[in-house]
Amino acid sequence: MREILGRRRRLLSRRNDGKPGRNDGKAELIGAALTFATEWQWPVLPGVAPDPQGRDRCGCPDPECTVPGAHPFDPGLLAATTDARMVRWWWTNRPSAPIILATGGRAPCAVSLPALAASRALALLDRRGMRLGPVIASPARWALLVRPYSMEQLGELLYAKDFVPGSLRFHGEGGYLALPPSETGQGAVRWERAPLPGSAAPWVPDVEAVVDAVVDALTRTGVSAPEL
Repeated sequence: MREILGRRRRLLSRRNDGKPGRNDGKAELIGAALTFATEWQWPVLPGVAPDPQGRDRCGCPDPECTVPGAHPFDPGLLAATTDARMVRWWWTNRPSAPIILATGGRAPCAVSLPALAASRALALLDRRGMRLGPVIASPARWALLVRPYSMEQLGELLYAKDFVPGSLRFHGEGGYLALPPSETGQGAVRWERAPLPGSAAPWVPDVEAVVDAVVDALTRTGVSAPEL
C-alpha cells in the first residue's frame, strides 16, 4: 500500500511541477473551441490534421493541398456549429484537430496577407493610431478579422480601388480560417493581436477601413512585389 501511495504522490508531483503535461495542449484546444462557439457564437468545426508522416503535408486526399491541416474535410464546412455538445464531442474524439472558423454570417470575416507584409503594415497602422481587431498569425500569413460583409460589398470596394495587392485574400461568406491555438501543416496558429479578455465577442472593424488602411500602408512601406 505504501508503495502504491508513493507512486501516486510521485505522479501527482510530476503533473504539478509547472511543466505542461502531454494533454495540456489538447485541453487548450477544446477549451478554445468551446469559447469561440458558446461565448462568442462563432461557428467552428475540426480541421484536417497534418499528415503524421510529414507535417508539411495534409491528411486529406489531395497530395497538392495548399493549406495542409488548415481546412475542413470530414465533416464539411456546412457542419460548423455553436452547439457545445457537438463541439465537445468533436474535440473529445479528435483532440489534436485544428479549430476551423466558418467565416461570415454570425462570425467575423477576415483579410489576410503574407506575414512580412502584414508585420510592416501593422507597425505603420500602430504609429497612426488606427484601431484594429484581433489579428491571427501563422508562419506564412496573418489575418485581420473584420465585420461580416457580402460579396457585393467586397466587389464594390475592390472595384473602386486603382490597385489591390494580388496576395490579399478575403475570407468571407462560405470561407474558413484556422483559429489559435491550432497546429497545422503550415505551423502554429497564434494571436498576434489577442482579443481582450471577457465573455463578449471581440470587437472587429469594417472591411472597408481595413482594406483602405492595409493597401495604403503596403504602398507607403514599399513592400517589394514578391511580398505583395
